[in-house]
Amino acid sequence: MAPLSGPTTGKRSLRHLLLLCLLLPCLSQPLPAPSPSPTAAPTFPLSPFNDRLEAAYVALQAWKHAITEDPKNLTADWCGPFVCNYTGVFCTAAPDDPHILTVAGVDLNHGRIAGFLPDHIGLLADVALLHLNSNRFHGTLPGSMQHMRLLFELDVSNNLLSGAFPSFLTSLPSLKYLDLRFNNFDGQLPDDVFGRQLSLDALFANNNRFNVTLSSRTLTNSTASVIVLANTELKGCLPPSIGDMAGTLVELVLLNTSISSCIPPEIGKLKKLKVLDLSHNELAGELPDSIGDMESLEVLNVGYNQLSGVVPESICLLPKLKNLTVAGNYFCGEPVSCLHVPLRDDRMNCIPEWPHQRTHEECIAFEHRPPVHCGADGCILHHPL
Repeated sequence: MAPLSGPTTGKRSLRHLLLLCLLLPCLSQPLPAPSPSPTAAPTFPLSPFNDRLEAAYVALQAWKHAITEDPKNLTADWCGPFVCNYTGVFCTAAPDDPHILTVAGVDLNHGRIAGFLPDHIGLLADVALLHLNSNRFHGTLPGSMQHMRLLFELDVSNNLLSGAFPSFLTSLPSLKYLDLRFNNFDGQLPDDVFGRQLSLDALFANNNRFNVTLSSRTLTNSTASVIVLANTELKGCLPPSIGDMAGTLVELVLLNTSISSCIPPEIGKLKKLKVLDLSHNELAGELPDSIGDMESLEVLNVGYNQLSGVVPESICLLPKLKNLTVAGNYFCGEPVSCLHVPLRDDRMNCIPEWPHQRTHEECIAFEHRPPVHCGADGCILHHPL
């Protein structure tokens, strides 16, 4: 019979014995207390049953019953109490209790789902991300969503939502990304949307029927990095306080907003701005030379306004400028340096010996218009005293 243990096994046992002898003196000493770790993740699987998931089940079942069409069958598996297994529903440990599983996000983007958002949706109190773009939800956003105190991103763009701006949105403390574009919302966009208390990082409200009054209390009070209000009716003028957004603003899109205004020279303070689109408005006067101070600018579109004078060379010398559109104005001069901008559109102006310009008659008629004077508030003064 072979021996139960060979020489190797014997040596290993001897080493274990010696190690135990070395450790014995330490065992009589009290072990240090472990450092507190209140946020440490549990080592066991989180239970799929708790009060929050039960509330989420009620919310999601009410939502499913409010859906009239689901062509991609995204909600076909929204059955049974295991809501974390539902398509488009994402769960994680609750931020205030890592031992509890909760619904943290719902993503039904591009589902073409028809229906409405029921009041029960407010039971999803821990949701941080709600992505519903490119569906056919109608009605409005229910007031019960005011209980979503952790909501960070709300995207309901490209739906059929309507009614006044949901006022509760301005009281959500965690909201940073708000996308309402391509809906049928109407009425005044409240000043608080641009307020520093809400402190949005990105606002997309274009292609609705909102009204916005430009002033130092609205648009220019914002701390957002991206503001898109295209195809929205804006009242008032671009105020000099636009420079107050210098610390955060990266993209500003106000195309086709009916702005009748001058462009204040303070706009040159926006040194972080990469995209500026003021096209298809009623801007008048000259382009401020201070735009040449906007060292981060990559896209400048002031096409189809009533601007005149000479395009400042400082703009064409901007180091990062890739796209310059000044078409559809009445500029009478453009520096040769502008030819080096990769994408340039200067058609339909009054630049002598330049191709694709306005007719001589159009340019003469414009020269005989009353001169434009710009007030301190950025507004156009056609008949100064």
